[in-house]
Amino acid sequence: MTTVTGPRRRSDGARPASPYQSYVYAYPHKTAYRRLTDRPRLSTLWAAEPKDALSLYLHIPFCEVRCGFCNLFTRVGAPDGLTGAYLDALERQATAVRRALGEREPVRFATAAFGGGTPTFLTAAELERLCDIAEHRMGADLRAVPLSVEASPATATADRLQVLAARGTTRLSLGVQSFDDTEARAAVRPQRRADVEAALGRVRDARIPVLNIDLIYGIDGQTDRSWLRSLDAALAWHPEELYLYPLYVRPLTGLGRRAGEHDPAWDEQRLDLYRLGRNHLLAHGYEQQSMRMFRRADAPPQGADDYACQTDGMIGLGCGARSYTAAVHYSFDYAVGMHEIRGIIDDYVSRPAADFAHAEYGRRIDTEEARRRHLLQSLLQAEGLDVADYRARFAGRTPADDFSAELSRFADRGWLEDCGPDAARLRLTPEGLAHSDAVGPELFSPAVRAAMAAYERK
Repeated sequence: MTTVTGPRRRSDGARPASPYQSYVYAYPHKTAYRRLTDRPRLSTLWAAEPKDALSLYLHIPFCEVRCGFCNLFTRVGAPDGLTGAYLDALERQATAVRRALGEREPVRFATAAFGGGTPTFLTAAELERLCDIAEHRMGADLRAVPLSVEASPATATADRLQVLAARGTTRLSLGVQSFDDTEARAAVRPQRRADVEAALGRVRDARIPVLNIDLIYGIDGQTDRSWLRSLDAALAWHPEELYLYPLYVRPLTGLGRRAGEHDPAWDEQRLDLYRLGRNHLLAHGYEQQSMRMFRRADAPPQGADDYACQTDGMIGLGCGARSYTAAVHYSFDYAVGMHEIRGIIDDYVSRPAADFAHAEYGRRIDTEEARRRHLLQSLLQAEGLDVADYRARFAGRTPADDFSAELSRFADRGWLEDCGPDAARLRLTPEGLAHSDAVGPELFSPAVRAAMAAYERK
């Protein structure tokens, strides 16, 4: 859930205009990517990269409906033959990427994920094929590593879940958003609570070890009482994880008519609902991992946390996926508008295998951007940043050496724990975590800000 507009920064050190600047789940954002005119070969980009603990992500850009808040790269429905053609292209891409990784050193995947869109838009047979591509083309042992899959209530059918469970899925994330039918309609998410509850029952019957439920706060008409009812409805299923997302309204989405408006009353409502939800989950035995993520204290370990798949060594397959090496982040073209998304998907499925041996859109990452990225992604986690790890990564430098002005501002606002020069970790305070969507954008570099601001929406 990321805005495509550049974040606003106050030059006087005061608080940002809104605590909801943007959800920073990856840095730099794809709106800072540009066409790579030299089309570097993947074999060159990956030649010097460690390959013993890679992350694999397969992107399925299809949904049965598009929610009013969604600006993800996905299209609604698929004409006959398109999902099959997409999997054909995914297999061609996987073959080319695996070849580019080379054979001189072992290639091992430590985590895997299927996202979208909605991966369970695919039929059970197509999900089998998706797993085959990950295993047979890329060499990922899905039964031996954490495998996370996203689903919607309507597509979490018994036959699909049976395939996913049998192929090693360890985590199923269900996009519920609200258990209140009126709120779901307000978010342009047509679903009934009865259908959501039935889907949750099927997920539990499939015995996938970790169930995650996504919920959204800040929906029109939502109250403290209705928010608590949704939280309690989710808790009744004892999910191992819960994600609490603030509603964003973005251009080119179903709710986009409000995009760009700064509404202080809405900001305050979302902050109040966030605090209410956070405290409710903490009181029910959940531990906060980030502003959004809460994990049951007795949940089975899933390996790397949600942000770790955004580190170097990420291989993304599919036309909406990103890949990360230390020096270059790359993907395909990006859009939010439905017409443009369809064109990008049509282009992807028509590509010959040779096209997938090159990177076409992306951004080169220098040392300064790498430092920003590491600080940003670490600081937005509840455990914070390990200063010794930062020193080891960046030639003995400390975050204070590189970002003293930003860290001082955060501390002045009460967002950073009081830590002396010899502190082992940098952590946000509880209120700092509440303002994560303002903290992250303040760490964007001027170059990334400029690229995002110059991005032409489509």
